Amino acid sequence: MAIIGGGVAGLSLAAELAELDGRLVERSGGLRPGLRITLLERENQFGYHSTGRSIAALSESLGSPEQRALTRASRTILDALGAESGTPLLRARPVVWVADEEQLGALNDLLTANPSLRGVDPDAARTLCPALRPQAVARAAVERTAQDVDVDALEQQYRDRATAAGAVLRTGIGLEAGTWNADRSAWTLTTDRGELVTGRVVDAAGPWADAVAARLEVPTAGLTNYRRTVAIAAAKGVGPAWPLVMDVANRYYFRPERGGLLVCPADETPSPPTDAEARPEDVALAVERVAAAVTLDLARVRTSWAGLRTFAPDGNPIVGPDPVQDGFFWFAALGGTGIQNAPALARLAAARLLDEPYEIPGLRPEALLPAGQRG
Repeated sequence: MAIIGGGVAGLSLAAELAELDGRLVERSGGLRPGLRITLLERENQFGYHSTGRSIAALSESLGSPEQRALTRASRTILDALGAESGTPLLRARPVVWVADEEQLGALNDLLTANPSLRGVDPDAARTLCPALRPQAVARAAVERTAQDVDVDALEQQYRDRATAAGAVLRTGIGLEAGTWNADRSAWTLTTDRGELVTGRVVDAAGPWADAVAARLEVPTAGLTNYRRTVAIAAAKGVGPAWPLVMDVANRYYFRPERGGLLVCPADETPSPPTDAEARPEDVALAVERVAAAVTLDLARVRTSWAGLRTFAPDGNPIVGPDPVQDGFFWFAALGGTGIQNAPALARLAAARLLDEPYEIPGLRPEALLPAGQRG
């Protein structure tokens, strides 16, 4: 089996799949042959694109009901992984959604849809983040159980677990084409470093997921990539324990970062799959919007970057076999919640690939299947 893509999606799946396969081989007493699992990453390092550019928050108030169910399941997994390794992967950081006078209806809708949130008055919001301007907060909602995810440690854990379970992880190798042999139930993949024969292909290529499908002559899923811009502005008086503050109208968010303030204009600019770069006008917009909400001087930007978030038409991830092409499995469109959803999604994908039962509370089994198979 070949997994295409070495971000958090591909790495988490390689680990979960190799470990589950090993347990099934052991359960069979060695009668069941084990899988050969190979992960192919075009870049020379893992997690170079979307994974390495995420702000990596774990919040149950982000995304669709399906994504929130995945987040709850992932929290349990991340807690267990941290306990097993002795390296905690989560660190408490509340999320505060703020609304001005014109946004109170949107805030009420958010509170109704999210039991993890509690409504608070402006004073309570400013207790958590004293830099908020009074006019920016007519009311707020707080998620006190939200956390930061240590992406580097998580990625390393999945790499270590995957290789320990027998998966082969390769960087600097790009997929160019592929041919499906129905008689042999196998793919012959052409890469820039030779050919690879494998039984199934898992498309975990993030922003390039549709491009990978096209190279293998599989119908694409209609995915859209959106560029998002992040900058770190120098600022005095930033408290390291301040929350992640998000505007309920999705105009900005900010949080402490490396002695300054991480700022984002919550931009969603359609983009082809590419090595995304921050545009000066988007950085300026981030600073402008956040500066209007806080009392801090954000005049100097220390650094900035951009990443791509990939969405299916309905906004939910796609996890399951392609409805047309045998031997092709989608693990794509993790959207804006990829880091916090990947642990649960990887276990779900591994179970589906090996025909094993796995349920996520609050998630309909068909909810994440490719188009045409969802109920």
